[in-house]
Amino acid sequence: MLIKRAFSGDPKPSEITDAKSYAARRCFLKFSCATAMGAALMLPTESPWAEENGLAADFNNLKASPFSTTEEKTSFRDATRYNNFYEFGTAKGDPERNAHTLRVRPWTVAVEGEAGKPRIFDIDELLKISPLEERIYRLRCVEAWSMVIPWVGFPLAELLKRVEPTGNAKFVEFTTLHDPEQMPGQRSTMLDWPYVEGLRLDEARHPLTILAVGLYGNVLPKQNGAPIRLIVPWKYGFKSIKSIVRIRLTEEPPLTTWMKAAPREYGFYANVNPEVDHPRWSQAKERRIGDFLKRPTLMFNGYGEQVAHLYSGMDLQKYF
Repeated sequence: MLIKRAFSGDPKPSEITDAKSYAARRCFLKFSCATAMGAALMLPTESPWAEENGLAADFNNLKASPFSTTEEKTSFRDATRYNNFYEFGTAKGDPERNAHTLRVRPWTVAVEGEAGKPRIFDIDELLKISPLEERIYRLRCVEAWSMVIPWVGFPLAELLKRVEPTGNAKFVEFTTLHDPEQMPGQRSTMLDWPYVEGLRLDEARHPLTILAVGLYGNVLPKQNGAPIRLIVPWKYGFKSIKSIVRIRLTEEPPLTTWMKAAPREYGFYANVNPEVDHPRWSQAKERRIGDFLKRPTLMFNGYGEQVAHLYSGMDLQKYF
């Protein structure tokens, strides 16, 4: 038997086939097989999003962001197949398999609460908010795995400007769509749905905080939080809430979903901190998806120079 060994100089699959070509090939293979076998034997594509959205919805003339990391990007395949999105199942592969039931049009996001000009935004209006750019961010999950993904998005601060937060606004609450018909995972009672997350207003206004509407130059796949999600790169991934339908400015900190479910394990701030372990595992190291060995976890996920001042004087063991 011939066994091919991989060498360090071998090209990676992502370097041989880019995301668009990969998606197009999957669609072609599906069509070819279905034609040969007949409609009765048609199987669902492995990437429903690519067929419905990705191939015809590129973002043109995206600018590279000065906030981007120069680290090697996670492959498109891994980034869209290894996800936490409990609304579609608790296994990492469940969202990619199940999120085809999500309907991303029509879609609106209500921005309300302590705002001088509360509004309901249509998703197509949000796509026109500037600057829309590509930002290559690290994303670190509390389970000690991480990715580097080129997100397409705009600063959350630009949206907040449009609703004019009042002097009483101190926090921002985010809410995911609640529709068990579209999101079968919400039929379980493991969490109190809908999913809710929150930030302090200064965190929300920080230039690193974005509302993402795409990745790898395409619209967001459904399993990655379509059509709009939050990205806060110095915090653990559960803060980056997906499929947002409501943003509310509040005077008091919102009670977030994971704080309600397990307050000893998940705090409001959720800053990446190798010195504060999860009660059931260490956070000192992480495994980058695609790598075999673990690497040391960086304070604030490597964004300390930009965000450490936000927490000056705070006890980060207490405010975890």
